[in-house]
Amino acid sequence: MIGLISATAAGAAARDRLAAAWPDRTRVYDGPVGEAVRAAFAECEQLVCFLATGATVRLLAPLLGDKAADPGVVCVDEGGRFAVSLVGGHAGGANALAREAGELLGAEPVVTTATDAVGLAGLDTLGLPCEGAVAAVSRALLDGEPVALAAEVAWPLPPLPLAAHGAYTVRLTDRAVRPGEREVLLRPPSLVVGVGASKGAPAEEVLALVGEALREAGLSPRSVAELATVDAKADEPGIVAAAERLGVPVVTYTAGELAAVEVPNPSTAPLTAVGTPSVAEAAALARGGELLVPKRKSVRADGRPAMATCAVVRRPGRGRLAVVGLGPGARDLLTPRAAAELRRASVLVGLDQYVDQIRDLLRPGTRVLESGLGAEEERARTAVAEARAGHAVALIGSGDAGVYAMASPALAEASDDIDVVGVPGVTAALAAGALLGAPLGHDHVSISLSDLHTPWEVIERRVRAAAEADLVVTFYNPRSRGRDWQLPKALAILSGHREATTPVGVVRNASRPDESGRVTTLGALDPATVDMMTVVTVGNTATRNIAGRMVTPRGYRWQNGTQEEAR
Repeated sequence: MIGLISATAAGAAARDRLAAAWPDRTRVYDGPVGEAVRAAFAECEQLVCFLATGATVRLLAPLLGDKAADPGVVCVDEGGRFAVSLVGGHAGGANALAREAGELLGAEPVVTTATDAVGLAGLDTLGLPCEGAVAAVSRALLDGEPVALAAEVAWPLPPLPLAAHGAYTVRLTDRAVRPGEREVLLRPPSLVVGVGASKGAPAEEVLALVGEALREAGLSPRSVAELATVDAKADEPGIVAAAERLGVPVVTYTAGELAAVEVPNPSTAPLTAVGTPSVAEAAALARGGELLVPKRKSVRADGRPAMATCAVVRRPGRGRLAVVGLGPGARDLLTPRAAAELRRASVLVGLDQYVDQIRDLLRPGTRVLESGLGAEEERARTAVAEARAGHAVALIGSGDAGVYAMASPALAEASDDIDVVGVPGVTAALAAGALLGAPLGHDHVSISLSDLHTPWEVIERRVRAAAEADLVVTFYNPRSRGRDWQLPKALAILSGHREATTPVGVVRNASRPDESGRVTTLGALDPATVDMMTVVTVGNTATRNIAGRMVTPRGYRWQNGTQEEAR
């Protein structure tokens, strides 16, 4: 919960805007400011104080305790100009909150945490439990000193400027070791504990068994990702309570799924009870991995039969491929989600001219693999190979990466051994349509006139079908020096089904500083004025030029002589 505190009418107005935008996330604290701050500090995970910075500091000072436990605090001036991350930038999430609140309020976020100020991913913000000399190792990274990565477990990480050797170390490990003086331990969620339990098995017995198994194997409980079991035990109180205390979910599989998993220690007892010869080992191994602790039973102090079994598996980290659409070129048409994926990726793969567009958004340590025009398949294979090697990869394309871009060759190459995320982008057709007016107001289709990958006979058949169906048509890749006859041919096909006065929009470099756009007609368009940087949109029989704008109505009442759009 985010506590909101203000002292004046101006502050209250901004406070209420946040409260209205985040009704389920916020709580307004009224009354004397000092009492409100103390109450919110004790009850909330984060605070936004609409107060002067000095006043907020004085009110917070006697309340501060441990930076790892204190709530994050953001201070917003009463003029709503700045959102200052004041306390708990990383651990308390104040840096992210300052950016989020600033965006909503139109305020400039002020983040002074050293790593954030230079675009470096904070070691305590990677989403992994960390231990050790976080401040010292972060300072070494900031000072450009070599910090070594010791990856005992393959796991995708955000970009960090790490070296093969150095006086400081970031160790990625799931083993139960203590950090060195100049070392940070990152704990990946690489361990899966399979659990079987008799009806009524106490949580203490399950927890003691799991703890003993991890301890004897030298494994850290902070790397346990889940407890896995058969679905018949999904609501077994002892398993559920044990998972809650460990802070991990319970993941279940059907008896049939577990029976199909090959295990070293099958048994007739679970086969009789729940229909599979193994629960603990099979559940732990259900999604692959290395069996570190074979099935073992709990030991009860009263000498009675064991009620729980467990097994531990190390599951390899899955690489991640984000296929990111950068939009048509303008920075403000790059979506926040796309920008976040660019900052998250440790490896960026893309066309050199697209890399140049967003190079300033990349974090230090990002490895960039760029190539020129015509290497689309090579880039797709490279991106998938890097993800298979366990990296967090962003493969970029212009517009939407799924529209005449990199998503299709990449996904044709990828299999289910990596995680794939698609990040949509604003397409050239949409950017051009917004400049022209509303040409895509009714059914429409996009067709590429490039026959480098598609035979012209197929393209021509599609153009003819669109013409006969009276669809608005947007032509991508309409004309180049080596392909100067395809656009005239496509326009001739459309002219057989539409009047010469049909509006046509021509937009070059949509959304970029040198963008240009004009509305002409099917009969007047000169194909020689079109190149590969141009998008050509041909209206349907209902499209009209209204006040210089190209408009396709949602209904067809204009054909009956009215200009009332169907609702």
